[in-house]
Amino acid sequence: MSSSSSSSSITDKLPSAKELEQDVAVAAKKSVSSLRDFAAGGVGGIFAVVVGHPFDLVKVRLQTAEKGVYTGAMDVVRKTVAREGLMRGMYAGVSAPLVGVTPMFAVSFWGYGVGKQLVESFSTVKDGQFSVGQISAAGFFSAIPMTIITAPFERVKIILQIQGQKQLAPGEKPRYSGGVDVVRQLYKEGGIKSVYRGSVMTLARDGPGSAAYFATYEVIKRRLTPKDENGKPGKLSLTAVCAAGGAAGVAMWIPVFPVDTIKSRLQSAEGNAGIMGTVRQLYARGGLKAFFPGMGPAMARAVPANAATFLGVELAHSAMNKTFG
Repeated sequence: MSSSSSSSSITDKLPSAKELEQDVAVAAKKSVSSLRDFAAGGVGGIFAVVVGHPFDLVKVRLQTAEKGVYTGAMDVVRKTVAREGLMRGMYAGVSAPLVGVTPMFAVSFWGYGVGKQLVESFSTVKDGQFSVGQISAAGFFSAIPMTIITAPFERVKIILQIQGQKQLAPGEKPRYSGGVDVVRQLYKEGGIKSVYRGSVMTLARDGPGSAAYFATYEVIKRRLTPKDENGKPGKLSLTAVCAAGGAAGVAMWIPVFPVDTIKSRLQSAEGNAGIMGTVRQLYARGGLKAFFPGMGPAMARAVPANAATFLGVELAHSAMNKTFG
């Protein structure tokens, strides 16, 4: 073979200028879409914390308190408000989720967007509408990068929430002065492993939970969003967004609540606690029922907090579309 024919063969395989331009345009569009998902997720996360933190505090205190400390969710609220005041008590430990939840939700919605791009590259998406299975796969993927942020922040949040339960003696100072102090002491006690304790259970909760979460949201939103004259989804209804978001929150919690209880006990335990040891301890304490304390507050929180999350996300996307086109 001559050198000229060889050069010609190589040249034929190279993409044309037009093809390169199209590839760059597609890559740029995906990057912009990912950045918007990231920003919108952060806004949704702030909405979720403001609405949902008091419910979450009640759930965690019921999950981690010794038997007999509280008679139920309202008893937690009464004792918390009496001991610590309304705002300080019901928003105890809020600094960690407020600082952590913006990147946490941002990464979750970014991961969901990336998950959908991966699904689209490995399977066929008909008429731009992802199937329930495809949405679930993208949702599960979103939990993988999110766990890196979620696990340590939830560990800090739970420790600070539980600290608020302790009745301090006159002149006694709390063990931790804040979120940064918790991280510093945990790292000093057991290094990065201590800071990230509960990561496996966090992923075990958030993987299937996120799959159910995004699938439920998309399915219900589609059913509640009116169709235009061409049979495609019309103008987005904020009522539909809130209803779908609330339902998604409930769908996320129902299958994974026992996993969350194990995670909370594991992350709040003193010393070098393990998963199986925590499971055995919980079962010995109260059988299967011991894996479901705080279910009421979690369900009560799921509806408004997740309605607020998706409302924030959709409003952020709408604002970015109007501003940047």
